[in-house]
Amino acid sequence: MSRKVNAVTIRKFQEKDVPNKVKWINNPENNQYLHYDFPLNEENTKVWFSKIKDLTNRYDAIIEYEGVPVGIIGLLNIQNGKAEYYVTMGETEYKGKGIAKKATLLLLDYAFNELHLSEVYLYTEVNNISAQKLFEKCGFIQGKIFRNSAINRGKPVDRYYYSVTSPDRRKQL
Repeated sequence: MSRKVNAVTIRKFQEKDVPNKVKWINNPENNQYLHYDFPLNEENTKVWFSKIKDLTNRYDAIIEYEGVPVGIIGLLNIQNGKAEYYVTMGETEYKGKGIAKKATLLLLDYAFNELHLSEVYLYTEVNNISAQKLFEKCGFIQGKIFRNSAINRGKPVDRYYYSVTSPDRRKQL
């Protein structure tokens, strides 16, 4: 599946994307709020990819801007009409240009219109204000706060739950 809005495209993650994912996730400008075992390496990430590439309960994609890979986006835990959303803009010079918003809207269109999901949700650390602004621009609604619900670099963190449903999204856009 490949979808496009203006110069922004999302396409299914491929093995050739592993080096970019490793570079993007290991970049301290990108990973402050990511919950990974750092640093990623290419060998382990290729093993990860070989395990997930054919799964139907997730959709991992690359964000491209004018054909250049600039980030990752996807849906996890696709089941019972719901899925968990994630996004990371990897190429820092492309941040703040509306690319993540367009990619998110493409992904939501796929989630609601092709996968026929009823809800897409996410968790974000309470201090991740820039991400929260993106989510709200895309129709996500902030819900409950979960105290000490994740560990980031050895410390417990509070996270918000955000969600968007198909009717909610139509009202927002």
